[in-house]
Amino acid sequence: MELQVINSPFNQEQVELLNRLLPTLTDGQQLWLSGYLTALQGTTGAVASDLTPVAPSASNIPVISKEVTILFGSQTGNCNGLAQKVSKKLKDRDFQVTLSSMGDFKTNGLKKVQNLLILVSTHGEGDAPDNAIPFYEFLHSKRAPQLEGLSFSVLALGDTSYEFFCQTGKDFDKRLEELGGKRIIPRVDCDVDFDESAAEWMNQVISSLSKTSVNSSSVSGVSGTSPMETESEYSRTNPFQAEVLENLNLNGRGSDRETRHLEISLEGSNLQYEPGDSLGIFPENHPRYVDELIEAMGWNAEEFVAINKNGEERKLREALHRHYEITVLTKPLLTQVANLTSSNELAVLIGAGNEAELRHYLGERDLLDLVQDYSLKGISAGDFVSILRKLPARLYSIASSSKSFPDEVHVTVRTIRYEAQGRERYGVCSTQLSERIQSGDTLPVFIQHNPNFKLAESPNTPIIMIGPGTGVAPFRAFLGEKEETGSEGKTWLFYGDQHFSTDFLYQTEWQRWLKDGVLTRMDVAFSRDTDKKVYVQHRMLEKSQELYQWLQDGACIYVCGDEKKMAHDVNAALLTILEQEGGLSPEKAAEYLTDMQQQKRYQRDVY
Repeated sequence: MELQVINSPFNQEQVELLNRLLPTLTDGQQLWLSGYLTALQGTTGAVASDLTPVAPSASNIPVISKEVTILFGSQTGNCNGLAQKVSKKLKDRDFQVTLSSMGDFKTNGLKKVQNLLILVSTHGEGDAPDNAIPFYEFLHSKRAPQLEGLSFSVLALGDTSYEFFCQTGKDFDKRLEELGGKRIIPRVDCDVDFDESAAEWMNQVISSLSKTSVNSSSVSGVSGTSPMETESEYSRTNPFQAEVLENLNLNGRGSDRETRHLEISLEGSNLQYEPGDSLGIFPENHPRYVDELIEAMGWNAEEFVAINKNGEERKLREALHRHYEITVLTKPLLTQVANLTSSNELAVLIGAGNEAELRHYLGERDLLDLVQDYSLKGISAGDFVSILRKLPARLYSIASSSKSFPDEVHVTVRTIRYEAQGRERYGVCSTQLSERIQSGDTLPVFIQHNPNFKLAESPNTPIIMIGPGTGVAPFRAFLGEKEETGSEGKTWLFYGDQHFSTDFLYQTEWQRWLKDGVLTRMDVAFSRDTDKKVYVQHRMLEKSQELYQWLQDGACIYVCGDEKKMAHDVNAALLTILEQEGGLSPEKAAEYLTDMQQQKRYQRDVY
């Protein structure tokens, strides 16, 4: 990457000097310089003026163990994937690595850990991922040990459009310090476009551990040129251009909803997936919305602007169409806009005491609203795009088994359209798939592996699947897999939507599987077909005795769909069933579900 004034904290003279020097350095020289600069940051005395610094002697550097424990907490699989990457990098440098989900980690061994790397996401309103909850609660309890001998670092994943951005990572970082731990490097908080930040964190952690560890091997292989190193050719950072084979509307005529079923070819990609994984799709912003934004700002659509930190450029229209997020507002974005404009009104909105008003504004408006509401016309296109975040991929639960559909992947996507503030709004990816993608077109895709939502190892384990609306997608994959493998374990599906006649997604397939015995039983709830709205949690309570018996028989529960309401209501229904049918106290019922989660018998794919 060539340094520039606009992408670094250096002035023009410094940039020119560094650009002449850096390309001439060997890997070993780069590593030494990195360690030297890191050491300088930790010194409080005067810095020698000699331009040829002397490397610190080994006796002055604290010796750190070559053993590293990596714990990840992940809802969708992002932190799991990153943890595997940093684990491989460390193993390649002769570190002894223990890699574990937080849910699988034996907390009685924490006191013995010397080097701990935490990779954790935050979902919902500052909540820890399901598989991180037991370790999170242990660490924040009175049972947590003092950790004076621990060196640690935290990589936190989140989304700045949420109020409690990276809260779980912040909590872990603070608590480990309170218990006596010392940071290897400071915590890094990543937004949805986390690849570059995560790669920088990995490289800094490995560099710091390597230069202070026993018998440290060279880390000259740590490269900053590529955001992510991947095992396969196609990945999140190198998506496969996949051909769309089918794009069908699953809803019947007269439905208030539009749900697309896409069948996508993976032929030639060598991409592999399992039921429970997700497909990532990189979308494009609506061209009409892009044009409206350019017009409102008075920009020239043909002007070239940067699209990344490397200084790569595209025409403005293409940059806004394919590279930058322009529909979601976040507090950090508004803060940067306020700094660009010196707007008193915007400063008041993001100021202390206006949290509720800001929350409402962020939830109801987009970038075009912001431009119009605060008269932002006059800011240059280059300055404006420099504060936008990258357009993130959308993840969709895979609705097919690769055993049933070799070289294909299917997804189920509900189109989002609504009106607000007198203007039509739409989901970026869902509307693109609905209106602008036809058979024969291509989409940039990758597989997002999710080990937290997987069929039980034993094919005879009973499974209970709860998935209203598009949440039913992974269960089509589950049952397709079971059909192909001849699994004999019992299966029970709870499904719901608005109307039986128009919104029964994949109806004929469920009926066929019921007839063939692949699906043992199915209960449905169509909320708008009765005077009183009935949802999947109500059907669960109606069948509480049978459902409890399935749990006693070792059944696994899978929940997919809306996190804010449905998943909460389903969890409450399970607690009620355990209390009523099992005679458990509320506390014991909650412990029962926690134990199920740790045993991977209660898994959720919620969003």
